[in-house]
Amino acid sequence: MPLKAELVPVNGKTLYYEMYGVGEPLIMLHGYSLSAKSWLPYVEDYEKDYQVYLIDLTGHGKSEPFKSSLNLNEVGEDLNALLDYLKLDSVKAIGFSFGGDVLYQLALNHPSKVKSMITIGAVGTWSVNDFPGYLEAFKFENVPNFPWLTAYHSSDEQIKGILSEFKNYTVSLSNGELKSIHSNVLIMLGDDDIGIPLEEVARVRKHLPNSDLWILPNVNHGAHEGETKEEFVQKSRAFLSRK
Repeated sequence: MPLKAELVPVNGKTLYYEMYGVGEPLIMLHGYSLSAKSWLPYVEDYEKDYQVYLIDLTGHGKSEPFKSSLNLNEVGEDLNALLDYLKLDSVKAIGFSFGGDVLYQLALNHPSKVKSMITIGAVGTWSVNDFPGYLEAFKFENVPNFPWLTAYHSSDEQIKGILSEFKNYTVSLSNGELKSIHSNVLIMLGDDDIGIPLEEVARVRKHLPNSDLWILPNVNHGAHEGETKEEFVQKSRAFLSRK
């Protein structure tokens, strides 16, 4: 059970979070169409050393359904407003996929907010429009094929919002923007992640000043899950413990 759980008004909408553990703040952000629930199996691995915040990003989980078009910068600003409400001036962070993309926006726009971060399956510039098969499959009539949608979200309205806004999932980080991010960053991905070209990984690694790169062989998009979970927890804790 969380020590605290709350719906918070930010920027004309509401965001939901849960808090666990004691120590310096660590926020954990989920992938697109997932929710904070996806991080619950990891809480016990961090809560003895960190005050862990599981956050339902804009439009997801127990947060309010999308009110406007998906925009990564706005999602980052909603997260920043939540951190301001929580009086968290500087955090460590882990973000999977969409959550990682949001962390890059937060670190770009509010440099002092992110001390260090781990991004999993999220790197650089990306647009769902480069993958028309994803758009074709990710429709409301196909919800039975994606059981996590009904497991992680509270209403058809919210699920429809997530699916309809998927077409607007675009993130762009120029070389100059990457150079301006001074947070310590661990870029983590599986080498079978078809959504992230290695050329883009190399570009980000070259221009992101304080970055480490961890590529796992024979692993796909969820590089922190399944058989790699134990190794991920071990290496993530070591990275986050750096001063």
